[in-house]
Amino acid sequence: MPIITASNPKPHQPHSLATARAIAAPVGAVGGAFMLHPDTLTPGKAAGYPGGFAYYVVGRGGVLGDVDASVVVSAFAFFAPSLVRSLWDAGVAVEGARKASDRYALACAQWGRQRLSAFTHAERLAELLATIIDHADPSGLALFAGWQTQARVDDALGRCYQLLHVLRELRGSVHIVAIIAHGVTPLEALLVNPGSAGEAQAKRFGWEGDFPNADSLHAAFASAEELTNVLMARHLDVLSESEQNELVELVSEVNDLISH
Repeated sequence: MPIITASNPKPHQPHSLATARAIAAPVGAVGGAFMLHPDTLTPGKAAGYPGGFAYYVVGRGGVLGDVDASVVVSAFAFFAPSLVRSLWDAGVAVEGARKASDRYALACAQWGRQRLSAFTHAERLAELLATIIDHADPSGLALFAGWQTQARVDDALGRCYQLLHVLRELRGSVHIVAIIAHGVTPLEALLVNPGSAGEAQAKRFGWEGDFPNADSLHAAFASAEELTNVLMARHLDVLSESEQNELVELVSEVNDLISH
């Protein structure tokens, strides 16, 4: 039996890799747009959270349960451990982890409702997204596993946006696996990711001190990004080629609505 490695992953349907590449950027943008938006964080402050970022950390990470902050550090990966610990401990003290994630999931749905009123295919997109998410193997993908089983709202608009967020968590968790498999640390990934602001981004994520020189890791990061797409393609195999084409079209439409 062949050994599955970063360079020899399980085969996927040919069309699925193209789909994974096509939805990577829009899903990342759309699924995370609500996370730190004032419309999300302000109600959290009103509910007693000491600050918006504490609400974000415990709301997003609360699906992991009432765990030590080290578990959340592992699942978030790209944030400095000291920052995650301080925000988690402050946030979880308000109402516990699960109530925080329930509140945050409802805030996610509400954010989507307010911005997708013109989107007429929410029911269909939610159906496609649920098929992917419900069939995805969560092995090694802790944060996604928590969101995979998080309660979903009944209305199509809210549920559609919730599931876009969960699909983002799926890719994010897969990306962490791919980064580590290529010998790149989360901090180094922040520094060489062409889509981030390098050291400025790292500082926003709580990292301090002298940063390592990661200039030699650009090729490794690019390879990890491609492995992320390859691994995501396996999760997309559950959809037919025509369904994947539909997924790309609908995700792009949502992205256009939210970004304008």
